[in-house]
Amino acid sequence: MHNQRGTFSTRPQRRMAPATQAIDASRSAFVRRTYLHLAGAILAFAGIETALLNIPGIEKFAMSMTQGMTWLLVLGLFMGVAWGADRLARSTASVGLQYVGLGLFIIAEAVIFIPLLYAAATFGEAGVIRTAGLVTMATVCGLTTFTFMTKTNFSWLRGIVVVGSFAAIGTIIASIMFGFTLGVLFAGLMVLLAASIILYQTSALMYQWQPDQHVAAALGLFSSVMLMFYYVLYFLMARD
Repeated sequence: MHNQRGTFSTRPQRRMAPATQAIDASRSAFVRRTYLHLAGAILAFAGIETALLNIPGIEKFAMSMTQGMTWLLVLGLFMGVAWGADRLARSTASVGLQYVGLGLFIIAEAVIFIPLLYAAATFGEAGVIRTAGLVTMATVCGLTTFTFMTKTNFSWLRGIVVVGSFAAIGTIIASIMFGFTLGVLFAGLMVLLAASIILYQTSALMYQWQPDQHVAAALGLFSSVMLMFYYVLYFLMARD
């Protein structure tokens, strides 16, 4: 059964401020709003995922998602929804549209996680999902703290992130088409890629995003946190 997923947009935002810029009161308020929205998105994801996994017959749906080329179709739909959600979250026409985009993306993440979380809950070691969550949050907190304490501008990671994302997507598509398993090494590399994206996006909170773009910024961080969580969990399960 294939349990791989792709990566998402990391394109820069509107304007680039100097790397030496201090975080003023307005920027600090923006950062707080962004992380509050990120926390809300994670809680919403957990609630939706719990509800989905308790639907009668979900095991058949979970297995059907990864049969043959179906997983490739699922990934294609997911990336399409993710692109549209990102565009809505960046909308300047309406704050409501921004929240619609964030909500759509949370739902899309919950659906794409169904096969892996079902497999982890059914066949994985006891507590493996909780362990993956704790490892993910500890890593994200460490990367975030380092970036804010050092005020490092990680915009130079953009090229690495873009190339790495395309390479990952290509490898995932090849694994689905030719039927080979990606395994622990690929999962480890994807965790490193997710860490790079988080560094890039955390830096963008300080130097790139505009103060009224907290919804879009939260969506970007949420996608990266979920990417890391996915492959940390996949790594823990694949090593058994």
